[in-house]
Amino acid sequence: MKIDAVKWGGVLLIILALMAGSAWAAWEWQANAYGQQLAAKEATHQTALTDLANASAALVLAEQGKRFALEQWLAASEQANYRVLNDERTKQARLRDRLATADLRLSVQLDATAAPGCDGMQAPTGTGGVVHGARRAQLDPAHAQRIIGIIGDGDQGLIALQACQAYAKEVSDKK
Repeated sequence: MKIDAVKWGGVLLIILALMAGSAWAAWEWQANAYGQQLAAKEATHQTALTDLANASAALVLAEQGKRFALEQWLAASEQANYRVLNDERTKQARLRDRLATADLRLSVQLDATAAPGCDGMQAPTGTGGVVHGARRAQLDPAHAQRIIGIIGDGDQGLIALQACQAYAKEVSDKK
């Protein structure tokens, strides 16, 4: 019986070794299959992340392009507005100089029903005048200077308003 026990013990040992080997082989196969699945999922995830990063970079570049175009437009617009404003200031300065040197006189047209003989009125213009027969009164040069200054301020305000309106329109059109 001892031989049978040793014989069955050896068989049992072989069976246990085969079971352990097959368990190890199954474990390795399963680990390999799961590893391949994880690698595939990781590759898919990495591809999705790369696509998102590329889309984000494209969006950033597009926004930077829009910003650059807007900055270019603003610079050109600012230069044009500055040029217009500077030209207007130059015209106002020339007009003030002409008023100061009496090269130019400002006058106002009086109501045709006003009483004749008022102080400061000119006689009606002759046939060579610009305004035929209208009564006009010349303004004092100091008052004329103030009026020209007010007109200049108004012109500058209108130019600034036009620049602001153009900017607001451009910005609202870009969105």
